[in-house]
Amino acid sequence: MANEKFSIKEAISYGWNVMKSNLGFFIGAMLIAVVVNVVINMVAELFRANNTVMLILVSLVGIVIGTVIEMGFLTIGLKLIDNAKVSFRDLFSTFNLVVKYLLASILYGLIVLGGMILLIVPGIIWAIQFQFFSLGVIEKGLGPIEALKASSQLTKGKKLKVDLLLFALLILGINALGVLALGFGLFITVPTTLVAYVYIYRKLQGQPSASSETPAV
Repeated sequence: MANEKFSIKEAISYGWNVMKSNLGFFIGAMLIAVVVNVVINMVAELFRANNTVMLILVSLVGIVIGTVIEMGFLTIGLKLIDNAKVSFRDLFSTFNLVVKYLLASILYGLIVLGGMILLIVPGIIWAIQFQFFSLGVIEKGLGPIEALKASSQLTKGKKLKVDLLLFALLILGINALGVLALGFGLFITVPTTLVAYVYIYRKLQGQPSASSETPAV
């Protein structure tokens, strides 16, 4: 399962090794994300019955914070791939990019939805083609259109798209196993697949994707 640009086996293996080297950090980061989500949901529940305006505001704040944390994990993945030091502060380091990221996410979702309406297959192709928009926003500060174009440029080629689809299906399968393991398996599968995903992004950029040594905090 490889082409001239990346190896799926190599990506998963690298992600696994990085996860093992940084397991304590990843567990801590994921617990922070869980606690933040629980607190936001608890606050929202306080207003659910009698204050619709506050409920909407809290929900919007939750979306923004959830997006920032999502971006934070991708930032952590990029840093680990590049052998840079990471910290829990990285989870909240991308507030300045949240508007670009949300707009790009909405545009990406609309593109994929439009493709799904067109007999599903175009939606799958476009989902693969534009999937790296997130990393373009985070790493380079690209706007929504520029980030989508950059992803499209990275994923050119029919065989490459097939390999990326196989990788996406493998990620889904791995994380499904994490869910089946009473959810606790996600503390292992999510970091592994996250790093593997960023690893492939680096490979497609034609950059050396980290050294053979696995980075650690």
